[in-house]
Amino acid sequence: MDPKLGRMMLKEWVAIESDSVQPVPRFRQELFRMMAMAADTLQRLGARVASVDMGPQQLPNGQSLPIPPVILAELGSDPTKGTVCFYGHLDVQPADRGDGWLTDPYVLTEVEGKLYGRGATDNKGPVLAWINAVSAFRALEQDLPVNIKFIIEGMEEAGSVALEELVEKEKDRFFSGVDYIVISDNLWISQRKPAITYGTRGNSYFTVEVKCRDQDFHSGTFGGILHEPMADLVALLGSLVDSSGHILVPGIYDEVAPLTEEEINTYKAIHLDLEEYRNSSRVEKFLFDTKEEILMHLWRYPSLSIHGIEGAFDEPGAKTVIPGRVIGKFSIRLVPHMNVSVVEKQVTRHLEDVFSKRNSSNKMVVSMTLGLHPWIANINDTQYLAAKRAIRTVFGTEPDMIRDGSTIPIAEMFQEIVHKSVVLIPLGAVDDGEHSQNEKINRWNYIEGTKLFAAFFLEMAQLH
Repeated sequence: MDPKLGRMMLKEWVAIESDSVQPVPRFRQELFRMMAMAADTLQRLGARVASVDMGPQQLPNGQSLPIPPVILAELGSDPTKGTVCFYGHLDVQPADRGDGWLTDPYVLTEVEGKLYGRGATDNKGPVLAWINAVSAFRALEQDLPVNIKFIIEGMEEAGSVALEELVEKEKDRFFSGVDYIVISDNLWISQRKPAITYGTRGNSYFTVEVKCRDQDFHSGTFGGILHEPMADLVALLGSLVDSSGHILVPGIYDEVAPLTEEEINTYKAIHLDLEEYRNSSRVEKFLFDTKEEILMHLWRYPSLSIHGIEGAFDEPGAKTVIPGRVIGKFSIRLVPHMNVSVVEKQVTRHLEDVFSKRNSSNKMVVSMTLGLHPWIANINDTQYLAAKRAIRTVFGTEPDMIRDGSTIPIAEMFQEIVHKSVVLIPLGAVDDGEHSQNEKINRWNYIEGTKLFAAFFLEMAQLH
């Protein structure tokens, strides 16, 4: 495909304010427009396209909004060829020029080879790169080396509302002939070296509520004669992790997969400039000093982060209040082979033990509000070999074989429900700024990424 045409399409797509996070009618209309534009693009490629009605989304305030359709599309049904299904999403995080963007977030703007705009790297750019790769074979009047399927949604940033039910329903229909699933919704670990992602951490999100009463107290009238909820909560949160990042919940490391020599070697092979990484993160010192330790604690060991306290006084000024009810929020990033329900029991038991030793008259309630499993793939699967060969062809280098410290629930969902091999092939550089101000994709990554996907089709055809 002509790079100018590819950039024009990206400009059109970025211009649509397809924000799924803010549940308001205007953005929901934009999402429907975005999905219609994508469906039209695929139809013009010759794909059979179905836009699946997902029904309404019930909001906490009792109102409802329509969920944008999920696109199921297919190109080719040759039984002698492998079938590759691409997942992508076309919704974006909120963006506003006044939040610190240097350019209008919904006007794709090129500055020194960087294409700035909301959704440029997450995830409109990679979706279009895949479409561009397909259209290149069409433009050259060549048969596609593999059968292609698409599943494209518009609610990923809002938790992929209703998608799991659709995948479950379609596992013996749309997904029945699928051999491999490709996702391109994360980033490299460097600015210039491509990567393949074969694992992500899961996430268990907890709240711990400590309550004396619903109303706050005056510290002059009640200070000194109460079990203060905030003191209890600070003690509870302080019991979870030590100053070296080690989680203090008994048994939490019991099910963590043992470290092998082969795994250590994969960390050694990854290019990561620690000094550059530290400087770009604007952090004075990390907990660990070597590349291998940093990567292992980001990817293959669990971590516990404390996120905030609801109900506490956090405004400027000096308010002499004793909060009557406070809620602490923290989460644990899970790794293979940790189990969500086991972690829930371990955390609850630990907090109950700590709380009972305080002899407090307050009430404590622990809740796990989110439980997402970790995901890991077999890097010797056919499509991993094909992706490696395609990267060597396009970039002239071996890829970094990486895991992601964050959670991409869709990967684990596909692997569990559809039982097909899943690979993450990121296109964006480490500094693309997904979710933040001044999100961008480099022109070079966008164009070379399109070539990578085309080469991947050819390699898949050879190896299938």
